[in-house]
Amino acid sequence: MIYRFRMLSDENDHFVRDFEMAADSTLLDMHEFIIQMLSYDPCMASFFKADDRWERQQEYTYMDMGGGMGDGGNGMPLPMATARLCDILNFMHDRLIYVFDPFTQRAYYIEVIEANEEADGMTYPRLQFEHSPAPDQYDPEANEQSGSIFEEMMGEYSDFDGDDSYDDEY
Repeated sequence: MIYRFRMLSDENDHFVRDFEMAADSTLLDMHEFIIQMLSYDPCMASFFKADDRWERQQEYTYMDMGGGMGDGGNGMPLPMATARLCDILNFMHDRLIYVFDPFTQRAYYIEVIEANEEADGMTYPRLQFEHSPAPDQYDPEANEQSGSIFEEMMGEYSDFDGDDSYDDEY
């Protein structure tokens, strides 16, 4: 089985990534693919299983914090390396929060949007769709808010700003 995910950012409303991963992949596999897909440097990160209101539930960490297998019910973080997608994602529209900067809690929001059989000749994981640059890994202030048609069109008219020689009266 192959899961198709949609990843969004609250820092850039135009950022979208759709990608596919095999159901038997781990969250560590997903973490490594996201880092590679966004051209980020390797980093400490966590995934959280999220409910339909994006409230954080079970945490899965890059490093084993001693939660071990099967301790998910007591709030102890579990290691990404042991969490297979097919074991934690059971329904369409199941959600994950990927915290790539634990100090400032910067995150991506990931949702299962499709589940299909593996296509012949395809290799997974793979990027399916992308729009707008990813937020800067280290500087949230450097994020490009591109993609707005209004801003692009209005930028062409900025030549008139501050031009006192322009007379709009006849």
